[in-house]
Amino acid sequence: MKEISTTSETDAPNSKEDPTAPRGSIAAPSSTPASERADLRPESINDAVIRLAGDSQDGIQSAGAFLARLAGRSDHDVMTYMTIPATISGGPSIFQVRMGTGEVLSAGDEADFLVAFYQHSYQDHISFLKDGGVLLYDSDNVQPDLDDKRFVYVGVPITGLTIEALGGTAKDKGKNIFILGLIAKIFHLDVEKLTTLIKEKFAGKDASIANTAIMAFTAGYAYPVGNVLTKQYKFETVAPKEGDRAQITMDGNQALAYGLIAAGVRYGAGYPITPWSSVMEILRSELPKYGGIFVQAEDELGAVSLALGFSFSGYLAVTGSAGPGISLKTEAIGWASMSEMPIIIINVQRGGPSTGLPTNVEQSDLFQAIFGGHGDSPRVVLAAATVEDCFYTAIEAARIARKYSTPVFILSDTSLATRIEAFDEPELKDLMIDPKPDLSPRPVGFKPYAVDQITQHVPPGSRMLDGKYPLVSGLEHDEMGHPTGSPKLHMAMTAKRRNKLRKLAEEIPVPAIYGDQDGGTLLVGWGSTYGPIHDAVKLAREHGEKAGALHLRHVHPLPNGLEKIFAKFKRIVVVEMNDQGLYGFGQLATILRARFCEPKIESATKTDGLTFRVKEILERVFEGRSFAARHIPREGLPIVHADSSAENVKSLKEVVPQGVG
Repeated sequence: MKEISTTSETDAPNSKEDPTAPRGSIAAPSSTPASERADLRPESINDAVIRLAGDSQDGIQSAGAFLARLAGRSDHDVMTYMTIPATISGGPSIFQVRMGTGEVLSAGDEADFLVAFYQHSYQDHISFLKDGGVLLYDSDNVQPDLDDKRFVYVGVPITGLTIEALGGTAKDKGKNIFILGLIAKIFHLDVEKLTTLIKEKFAGKDASIANTAIMAFTAGYAYPVGNVLTKQYKFETVAPKEGDRAQITMDGNQALAYGLIAAGVRYGAGYPITPWSSVMEILRSELPKYGGIFVQAEDELGAVSLALGFSFSGYLAVTGSAGPGISLKTEAIGWASMSEMPIIIINVQRGGPSTGLPTNVEQSDLFQAIFGGHGDSPRVVLAAATVEDCFYTAIEAARIARKYSTPVFILSDTSLATRIEAFDEPELKDLMIDPKPDLSPRPVGFKPYAVDQITQHVPPGSRMLDGKYPLVSGLEHDEMGHPTGSPKLHMAMTAKRRNKLRKLAEEIPVPAIYGDQDGGTLLVGWGSTYGPIHDAVKLAREHGEKAGALHLRHVHPLPNGLEKIFAKFKRIVVVEMNDQGLYGFGQLATILRARFCEPKIESATKTDGLTFRVKEILERVFEGRSFAARHIPREGLPIVHADSSAENVKSLKEVVPQGVG
């Protein structure tokens, strides 16, 4: 997390701040002596982490998404993190937004600002609030421990005020939008853009829904928060560079879906499962606009078989699921390997095995993606690193599938699927592909499965000038596709399918190293660990460590030349969210050790269903080192509760370190 910065400023007109009070202070009522006031953080900030904690029924995901999308429209960088309950009935949930004017690579280890809707929200998440952070809580439902002097406490009767604003029939619905208005006031957010986002969200629905939301937002924004926080916050502005493209804001599943459309994928089939389902829903809605179709099948095997039928016809198709569904698709994916059929398979990973942790994150399906099939059934495996990378990884997957006529896996995960990021709008005119099957006549002597070539699938309807038409089968076959039991041919065809991937490895660029280029420690990652790993390397280097980071998008086959990079470092630590296994290494680490026979490759793994915090990575990789949190002077920091009455203002006398900022 970046340092809070101080900038000079002029007092605003009609400010309620006592001119005798220290700048950046919390103003107490006029009856409170100035000596009882204490400094709060300066107004101008470049980075903040806001965590909303409540129940999934409260719509905190919607409120957090509004903040994230506002950041995107305001040229701020943003990243979100959310948890949702696995049960249909709902339960405790959070939505965390990190937004700012600098580069945001992770969702933040600690919260600067915690909103607690219920007592359990406060108790479960107060440990994530940084030392000196602000706890905004619903005083109708929460009773915090005011003796814990590390934090600033602001109590607002959120439930009662929402009912008052919307009427008794509203009960406690609309609290999320009320809080959105309150946060907008505290952080000086763009009200016009926020109200536009709210109207867009409810466009097409009954006008009363949008009007009610605007009423709740206005009530929250109008709350006299200056009575308890006279010094509010404002993000530093960065002038947009001339020629910069507009930013777009979306989650990883949306980026995957629209990346597939840009890549010319027009057909597919799937079956609903968390957290893949929203990819399917977007494609069901969008593909018909491009002349295509996405089918919801009766089950996972039906889905992959339908997708293979689309690809057989000459149109590259997509299917997808989460880990359990991919298991059910395995036999048909083997058929695609044998028949050399191009197809894209998306696996939005979640905790396993079996039904496992359906709403939590893991990276435990790498072995399944690479080796999950009977016999030797080679396939390509890509892993997206960020929301933006989801878009471009989909395009890369389509390119490889077409060129090498092979199954291609895209590995995402729950973290990428649900988090929101802002990134530059892609140059669609340069990326969009208009797909058409290649039905050109094949010359005399054409062999669809020639053992000495990389061959592409021939769709039905293609004319064979010598009249010899190929067969497509899951049986081992000769160069024309005819079934064969020949040991010699089986060995030759197995090598042919394997050598496709070897050829691909020759064209994959070696990833760039972030940070130090040699010596010290190299952190290797894949998938959604990209941001925390890079933040960890940045912080480690600031504390005198020699460290670099290398992130793999192409995880099977691996790019050639990695061994030259590994040779430059004293330690190689692979950071991934899966188990260390029987032999003490995570899944990617096991593959790298097998591939390069490099004993200095180590593992840093975890399986708690949560994303890596920067602090966790540093503690695991640099055991025994201390990486202090960012320093913010906190002597005299106040504890403020409800109406800031004098009896509720206390002074902080000791600082308790809270890990990495």
